Amino acid sequence: MPILNEALQIEACLSALQPLRAQDCELIVADGGSRDQGVALAEPLADRVLVGTKGRAMQMNAGAQQASGDILWFLHADSLPPPDAAQRIRSALESPERGWGRFDVRLSGRRPLLRVVEGAMNFRSRLTGIATGDQGVFVRRSLFERVGGFPSIALMEDIALSRLLKRHSRPVCLRQRLQTSSRRWERDGILRTILLMWRLRLAYFLGADPARLARIYYRP
Repeated sequence: MPILNEALQIEACLSALQPLRAQDCELIVADGGSRDQGVALAEPLADRVLVGTKGRAMQMNAGAQQASGDILWFLHADSLPPPDAAQRIRSALESPERGWGRFDVRLSGRRPLLRVVEGAMNFRSRLTGIATGDQGVFVRRSLFERVGGFPSIALMEDIALSRLLKRHSRPVCLRQRLQTSSRRWERDGILRTILLMWRLRLAYFLGADPARLARIYYRP
């Protein structure tokens, strides 16, 4: 789990994951230099907390290197997983030809337009075989290492990883829903956020520098 200044979200997510630790799951948090209390809050609720370089791709790669399991699951700190997530993931990857997958996503807000947004996200992912970080990507460790992990780019690392993994197998698209925060959608406006996401994704597919796209995405 990569975090950066997630003190307001981290306890709820890690608390929801505690039952998985009793199911032979290892919980690793990779911090990118938080200036809040996120690390202190995470330490008693995780098996390991790493502090390293800022950058979600590098943080997740660092966490993967420290993990001991055969299956890696990458989860954002503002997400709440279904209670049987570990069982679902293991079942999804039982077949040897299945190497990776993701959950459907549900945005936390109640506005009707958010239901349309999440439905479009899930449908597009199922159609294209591209998963986003909000969907909780899981992958066999051997396949993750074979493709070289997350490309070390400032943004779109989830899209880039999906492209690499698709060369080996289509993703298992679980219909069980992973709830993720709709804070950005509600703060910046739903339609405005949709347009921004499509603008950034189109620019990336056309070859734009991910570092420049990250500056646009993260600017105040």
